[in-house]
Amino acid sequence: HREVYGTIPPKVEYSLTEVGAGFKTVLASLEIWGNQYIDYMKAAGRM
Repeated sequence: HREVYGTIPPKVEYSLTEVGAGFKTVLASLEIWGNQYIDYMKAAGRM
Protein backbone atom coordinates (compact mmCIF):
# COMPACT_ATOMS: atom_id res chain seq x y z
CA HIS A 1 0.00 0.00 0.00
CA ARG A 2 1.31 3.46 -0.88
CA GLU A 3 0.17 6.58 0.95
CA VAL A 4 1.16 9.95 -0.55
CA TYR A 5 0.97 13.09 1.57
CA GLY A 6 0.64 16.52 -0.03
CA THR A 7 3.42 18.06 2.02
CA ILE A 8 6.60 19.92 1.26
CA PRO A 9 8.97 18.20 1.20
CA PRO A 10 7.00 15.34 -0.34
CA LYS A 11 6.27 12.41 1.94
CA VAL A 12 5.33 8.86 0.91
CA GLU A 13 4.75 5.91 3.25
CA TYR A 14 4.60 2.27 2.23
CA SER A 15 3.00 -0.59 4.13
CA LEU A 16 2.10 -4.19 3.46
CA THR A 17 -1.36 -5.04 2.24
CA GLU A 18 -3.28 -7.87 3.89
CA VAL A 19 -2.17 -10.19 1.08
CA GLY A 20 1.45 -9.09 1.48
CA ALA A 21 1.30 -9.63 5.23
CA GLY A 22 0.09 -13.18 4.58
CA PHE A 23 3.37 -13.83 2.75
CA LYS A 24 5.30 -13.34 6.00
CA THR A 25 4.67 -16.97 6.97
CA VAL A 26 6.29 -18.14 3.73
CA LEU A 27 9.34 -15.96 4.36
CA ALA A 28 9.58 -17.15 7.96
CA SER A 29 9.58 -20.77 6.74
CA LEU A 30 12.37 -19.99 4.28
CA GLU A 31 14.38 -18.36 7.06
CA ILE A 32 14.04 -21.46 9.25
CA TRP A 33 15.06 -23.73 6.36
CA GLY A 34 18.04 -21.51 5.53
CA ASN A 35 19.29 -21.52 9.10
CA GLN A 36 18.94 -25.30 9.29
CA TYR A 37 20.84 -25.66 6.00
CA ILE A 38 23.66 -23.47 7.29
CA ASP A 39 23.89 -25.59 10.45
CA TYR A 40 23.95 -28.76 8.31
CA MET A 41 26.71 -27.41 6.07
CA LYS A 42 28.79 -26.29 9.07
CA ALA A 43 28.41 -29.71 10.72
CA ALA A 44 29.50 -31.35 7.47
CA GLY A 45 32.61 -29.13 7.36
CA ARG A 46 31.54 -27.47 4.14
CA MET A 47 31.38 -23.94 5.53
